[in-house]
Amino acid sequence: MSHPSGLVGRIPAMAHEKPSGNGTGQTNATATSVTGKLTAPARMLVVLPNWVGDVVLATPALRALRTRFAGSHITGLVKGHLAEVLSGGDWLDELLFWPQNQNRDRRRQSFLGLAGELRERKFDWAVLLANSFRSALLARLAGIPRRIGYDRDGRGLLLTDKLLPHKFDGQYVPVPMIRSYNAVARYLGCRECPTLPELFTTPTEETVATDAIEAAGVGPKQPIVVMNPGAAFGPAKCWLPERFAEVGDGLVEQCGAAVFLSCGPKEIDVARRVAAKMRHPVVVQDNPVMRLGPLKALIRRARLLVTNDTGPRHFANAFGTPVVTIFGPTDPEWTATDAPKERSLMVEVDCGPCMRRTCPLDHRCMTRITSESVFSIARELIEQRTSASVV
Repeated sequence: MSHPSGLVGRIPAMAHEKPSGNGTGQTNATATSVTGKLTAPARMLVVLPNWVGDVVLATPALRALRTRFAGSHITGLVKGHLAEVLSGGDWLDELLFWPQNQNRDRRRQSFLGLAGELRERKFDWAVLLANSFRSALLARLAGIPRRIGYDRDGRGLLLTDKLLPHKFDGQYVPVPMIRSYNAVARYLGCRECPTLPELFTTPTEETVATDAIEAAGVGPKQPIVVMNPGAAFGPAKCWLPERFAEVGDGLVEQCGAAVFLSCGPKEIDVARRVAAKMRHPVVVQDNPVMRLGPLKALIRRARLLVTNDTGPRHFANAFGTPVVTIFGPTDPEWTATDAPKERSLMVEVDCGPCMRRTCPLDHRCMTRITSESVFSIARELIEQRTSASVV
């Protein structure tokens, strides 16, 4: 499969994953009976998830839909700040955005206005990869005849095609999100679904990354290490700043690395705390914060990413960049992938995985992960990639 013109990216080979009734909550017979009558839509709306990492994990399903419905006009609906995650890709014909940053009355008006705009566009299908109630309500108010998604969060009556999520004793059972999104695509007749995410960059994003690297004085053969010490989810996901600093210093001293600290707008303080605790110079991408598009390009070029369980982790997996992921309160099963160059660290604690945004106890799931354990794996990954480059 060729890259879109002028883009840099990595498209994994299509892998055939055996359909499973357990994966969708539907039996294979039910899925066959529905898709057997399938008429390709002229216009399809895909409502995308709301988190950076989730959007990346939806790209295999997007690829499957694009391949299966090559003649359909496919529109994505996403939060505006996530547009750069998808930049350069050829999955979608256009992007629309949710209304943002408004008071309750303005949000209601904008929501109804968006529903009216979608109604005018006369979509045939709404494929809801977002599991929210509002995504189903929007599709219903927009008069979209076929509305496909998981029956959860009280939205079942708003759907025409309901997939049942995994549950046991009334609780959701962790299922890798790639498999969950792919199950929706399979239900719609997509026989071949990739099992790894894919991303692209644009020439403009590559230029911004190049400028940042040159401004930092990085040598031509010097390994770039990106560390991402924050997490939009909440502080419970964050490993200790002083331990990020110890790993960064070790990689400078033993691997000659140039270390970049990435952060979101609300994560500047934690990035600065890491930099303040490091003995060696480090590039903090805080003024201005590097946008998601250029961050993709930087991680694509990096020798290594060290990160909490956050969105940039999935950038690395999409581009084949080695990554050390530090897990705390979140269950790795939800975001598990087949990425061959990811190494995950997690300690078992009696209170986890709790999925809390803020720890009410002593943050033991993170404090028990030592800087030595992270550094050891990080150095091994850098050395492996260096040896591969030499060969």
